[in-house]
Amino acid sequence: MTINHLNLVVPDVSKAATFFETYFNFHCDIVKGDNQIAVLTNKEKFSLVIMGSKTGDINYPAAFHTGFILDSPEAVDALHKKLADGNISVPEVPKKIRNSYGFYFYFDNLFIEVGHYLN
Repeated sequence: MTINHLNLVVPDVSKAATFFETYFNFHCDIVKGDNQIAVLTNKEKFSLVIMGSKTGDINYPAAFHTGFILDSPEAVDALHKKLADGNISVPEVPKKIRNSYGFYFYFDNLFIEVGHYLN
C-alpha cells in the first residue's frame, strides 16, 4: 500500500497548479469551478488536488510540509537552480540534512522539502 493522493488548500489555485506543473512535473487533468479545484497527476499516478479556501483562512501546523525525493544530489541542485531562475524564493541552498541532501522553502502557504536520501 502507498499514499497516492493529497489535497492541499491554497490561496490561488491557478498559481499553485502552474507551480506544480512547472517545477514538479505534474499535469493538470481537471479544473473545476472558477479555479476552485485543480486535479493534477504525475507519471507515478500520484493525484494532487489543489483547492481554494472557502473561508479564506488557511493554517497548516508549523511543521507540516510536503516532500519531494529526487534521484540524485545533482537533481536537487538542478531543481534549486530552476526554482531560483523562475523567481521562486529559495533562501537556503541545498545541504546535508540528517541522512539526506536537500533544502526547504515556502511557496505561498506551503512548506516544501526537496531532497535526496544519501543511504
